[in-house]
Amino acid sequence: MMPLKTFNAGVNLVAPKKTKPMNYRHLHVKLYLLLFIVLLFGSCQKDEILYNEEIEVILDETIDEVSKNDLDTKPADLDAHLNWIYEMQGTSGLLESAENTDFVSLYDNALAAILFIQQGNPERAEKIFDFYHTKKETELITNGGFYQSRNSSGEEGERIWMGDNAWLLIALNHYEATYQSNKYESLSNALDNWLRSMQNEDGSIKGGVNSDGSIIPKVTEGILMAFNAVKGYDDFHKGILNFLHKNRWDNTLGVLTSWPENPQYKYAMDLHPLGNGVFQDMPDDVLFQANRYLNSQNVTVTGEEITGYCFDDDKDVIWLEGTAQMAVAFASIGRFDKSETLIVTLEKTLLNSTTVVNAQGIPYASNHGTSYGNSMLWNHADIAPALSSTIWYSFAKLGFNPLHLGRKYDIPDGDMFWIANN
Repeated sequence: MMPLKTFNAGVNLVAPKKTKPMNYRHLHVKLYLLLFIVLLFGSCQKDEILYNEEIEVILDETIDEVSKNDLDTKPADLDAHLNWIYEMQGTSGLLESAENTDFVSLYDNALAAILFIQQGNPERAEKIFDFYHTKKETELITNGGFYQSRNSSGEEGERIWMGDNAWLLIALNHYEATYQSNKYESLSNALDNWLRSMQNEDGSIKGGVNSDGSIIPKVTEGILMAFNAVKGYDDFHKGILNFLHKNRWDNTLGVLTSWPENPQYKYAMDLHPLGNGVFQDMPDDVLFQANRYLNSQNVTVTGEEITGYCFDDDKDVIWLEGTAQMAVAFASIGRFDKSETLIVTLEKTLLNSTTVVNAQGIPYASNHGTSYGNSMLWNHADIAPALSSTIWYSFAKLGFNPLHLGRKYDIPDGDMFWIANN
């Protein structure tokens, strides 16, 4: 399962920002000067160049302050959901996970970097990578891993989640592959080394460390991401497959499991699309087995009934991020009909931004209820646009699966336990 985000701030409804038009009332250029310039160029032969240092044009204009995004790489005429994502990037280079929360997620920013790369905006991705590069010594190397969350200025980090660090390496791999650049090689190598150092003797990967120092249990989703993020196929990857096969695989159903010690939450929805994305030749049936999580709910904001996927067998909410992941996965196996149906469902939940004009996003969940397990969602998960849901929706619209880059095509047949009985 994706780590539960704990937003502490509420959503403050404020009027959308509007750009103040430029004021040119004080732009003074004398008419006789314009006439002089016309005559001057008219009298010059094409091989003559005249210089007159006494000519002076005075621009008496007070330039209005420009927003943080007006001078950089945001394309014109963005779709509303993409415009919202772009506008969430702050001066630190990091993107807030939702409006007015002062909450920044490593996972969400890794997703954003991948999207910016797909959109042909490396500068946007570099802002994210540059931030984490500045924290490499103090966090990744000294503390062991980057913090899972922090405030929008990049401070007050909390707990270290292994899977989120793996997602950052996945994003860096996309940057390197797309631009053939070793600009962030030292950061990538440090993450690679750290992930390898987190492996246990049984092949599993440590989940991370909570803020109180307690150890985060082994998380199947995070282990999948580490497998995908670390390049190649060697003993590290073989150890992961051995662990998953022995401890996190239901041989009867042919699906990965999340919490085998707790039968009520043994299965988790995201392992279906993520497993299908990570593992080459994972049977398509694994996506249809996710039907066990399908349920219908009324969208909190609109009241409209929609059908989508829950986090688990509780089926008390529709997890919109996970539903978008399923849309990505169905497109990956050529079931564009299924993918399009889910995209249409997601679009019924689009919410207007409260801070940016022409901007919309998809909330984390359709309604209030529980996350994976019996933990309640935060208090605005269903009423405010969320970065992760909106980015996965964007991937679905693009027909792009961010996990395919890290697929391993040289795994020995005997190690691919997911195809052994097919």
